[in-house]
Amino acid sequence: MKQKQQIMKTPEKLTLARLPTPLEPLDRLSNKLRGPRIWVKRDDLTESTGSGNKIRKLEYVMADALRTGASVVITSGGIQSNHCRATAFAAAKLGISCHLILRGRPPASLDGNLLLDRLLGATISYATAAEFADLDSLYKRTEKLYSDQGISTYSIPIGASNALGMWGYINAAVELKADFLSHNIQPDHIFSATGSGGTLAGLIVGQQLFQLPGKIAGFNVADDGEFFRTKIAADIDNWGRQFGANLPALPIKIIEGYVGPGYGRAGPEVFSCIDLVAKLEGLILDPVYTGKAFHGMLESIRRGQLKNSSDIVFLHTGGIFGLFPHRASFTGPDSPPV
Repeated sequence: MKQKQQIMKTPEKLTLARLPTPLEPLDRLSNKLRGPRIWVKRDDLTESTGSGNKIRKLEYVMADALRTGASVVITSGGIQSNHCRATAFAAAKLGISCHLILRGRPPASLDGNLLLDRLLGATISYATAAEFADLDSLYKRTEKLYSDQGISTYSIPIGASNALGMWGYINAAVELKADFLSHNIQPDHIFSATGSGGTLAGLIVGQQLFQLPGKIAGFNVADDGEFFRTKIAADIDNWGRQFGANLPALPIKIIEGYVGPGYGRAGPEVFSCIDLVAKLEGLILDPVYTGKAFHGMLESIRRGQLKNSSDIVFLHTGGIFGLFPHRASFTGPDSPPV
């Protein structure tokens, strides 16, 4: 615990999530695959409207926004961003305003996360892909819009994936360690989807600080492995400098090959995986994050890459609301399992 003693005081946090979330075995699926026993950490149950992994990060980031006296929080993401919806929820719950910068054109109808953004009272501006490529300028422009009116703002990066947001999953590592003790398991692997890198960065640091067992790996759902290794290494370095921790170089494992047609889009194999897991275990995945990562994990089992493992853990990061805009990709109740 030497590194833990070097850390400055844990930053202030709010209580927004319903914690701890359960760790549950998926025994019917495990038996079907004849591989390691699969466990799922149900972070889709962190809240109802605010469900998913983002709310753990927002407990710290929104506390800082309140500390600064901000009246408006500004953040960004895709049209169906889980992070943007969770931020809109947190802002509404705390009684402050929220401005979302969403990549894409206004859709013909409201659905999924975007519908909830509207219901939660968020102000929404849309940006083309070219405009979104210069996200710093979009943030500055939006900040100026409010500052010209004498309104204070607080900007949050995509996914709340910064040094402050990492604390959500640094502390989740403590929760996971307690789960493993409770269930008397020593998992060989811990898997998660990786979309902005903050969750994986927090878990990696949390593992180092609290001796969490298992090899941690993320399935990237956008960009490529090199992008995330660079991004996560920078996030960990920034966290260490900001909070006074001197960490060794930590392994960052990204499993590539499951992005499919691109971010926010998925191939038929992902929808088949979602269908299989829902019917067999009553567990709902989404096609943007968890469906891709879970499919990647099942493929690793089928290919014998985890044949020497006894227990593996999948971190369910939520995303159920993003499922509904993809309804046309499901063939109905008689769709064949994988």
